[in-house]
Amino acid sequence: MATLKKKIDANKLNLKDQVVAINRVTKVVKGGKNMSFAALVVVGDPAEGVVGYGSGKAKEVPQAIRKGIEAAKKNLVRINLTQTTIPHQVLGRFGSGHVLLKPAPEGTGVIAGGAVRAVMTSAGVQNVLTKSLGTANPHNVIKATFDALTQLRDKQEVAALRGKAVEEL
Repeated sequence: MATLKKKIDANKLNLKDQVVAINRVTKVVKGGKNMSFAALVVVGDPAEGVVGYGSGKAKEVPQAIRKGIEAAKKNLVRINLTQTTIPHQVLGRFGSGHVLLKPAPEGTGVIAGGAVRAVMTSAGVQNVLTKSLGTANPHNVIKATFDALTQLRDKQEVAALRGKAVEEL
C-alpha cells in the first residue's frame, strides 16, 4: 500500500534542534591520521507535533551539526498525538533496534533514555513510557522510534479505514 507523504515546510515551523550523538572518526592514511566528525541531530516543533532526524559529517563538529540539522529539516514527519501523549501502544523496529512506546497518564513525564528522549521531547510528547530493546546504537534507536511514531493512528483514521463512524469504535 503506497501512501503519499506530504512535504512539511521547515521554514513555517519554530524548530528546535538537539544533538543526540557525535562520533569522532579517524582514517589512517599514508601521511598520518585524518580526523572527521559525524553528528546525529533531531529537530522538532513541539507545538505542531513535527519531528525529523538527520546525520551530518564534516572535518569539524559545528559543520557536522549544521549539516545534520539541514538533513533533519528535509525528512520531517507529523505525528498523531492525543493532548500530551500518544494514542496507543506501538513497537517500532529498525535493524536490531526495537523501541516500545506506551501512552501514559497526565503527570508521568517522558520516561525514556537518550536517543528516544530527544525524539519525544522534540515531537512535543509530554507523557510517555518507552523501552529501548535490542541495540543501543543511537542511529538504529532513532530510526526504530521514527518507525513507531509513523505507525501511530488517531481515531478518525482508524474509523475511516474500517468504514465506520468515530462513535462506533
